Amino acid sequence: MPDQPSSQPKPVTEWWRPDLVALPRLTFARRVFRIFARYLTKLVIFIMTKATVSGLENFPKHGPALVVINHLGDADAVLLVASLPVAIDGMGKIELNEDRRAGPMLRAYGVIWVHRGRPDRKAIRAALDGLAEGRMIALAPEGRQSVEGGLEEGTEGAAFLAMKSGAPIVPVAMTGTENENIYGHMRKWRRARVTLSVGKMFVLKEQADRQEMMREGTRQIMESLARLLPESYRGNYKV
Repeated sequence: MPDQPSSQPKPVTEWWRPDLVALPRLTFARRVFRIFARYLTKLVIFIMTKATVSGLENFPKHGPALVVINHLGDADAVLLVASLPVAIDGMGKIELNEDRRAGPMLRAYGVIWVHRGRPDRKAIRAALDGLAEGRMIALAPEGRQSVEGGLEEGTEGAAFLAMKSGAPIVPVAMTGTENENIYGHMRKWRRARVTLSVGKMFVLKEQADRQEMMREGTRQIMESLARLLPESYRGNYKV
């Protein structure tokens, strides 16, 4: 069960650009770029880290699936793309679209942009459409990069998508991807130790009360991540 939530409130996107929110089209150019991105991220992870990956036998060969991750730092997405056996679609904060370094790469790869902390029906619709097409959609249920180092209180977005779509959930947990660890080792010309663990796929249990199902579903999702993490990373969720 979760302990007390973080004293720092969840972030809220300050600007509104719904025109940028859509399910990425899988054009030929985008498919090619995603192949390139996979090999590029593998090279980056090899150069920058000493990565240990486990549980890939639990990852489905095809969708639909909702991939839920813990969020520790900038390297999370790089490690995820490099490690998983198939290409996935991700949901990311729309502020990154304007980032001079990450923005062009993310636009080429294709991301479902999200306005954090605000009702974003277009992002929800895009994710549901992707799941209906049999895609794998990845998101961080915490709603932001952890400010505590461990799991923060989960938001209900992932549970809502799973409940509405009926898609199974695949938990993927990472350690060592904190910015201070990755960039600190880079400054010393050393490789940081990181891990990625894939848990067993599951579906949310049906309940008559929709709100209770979302609360219970969020708990199940966050605890599935906690079980893949060492105790020091479990934060608000002790299992």
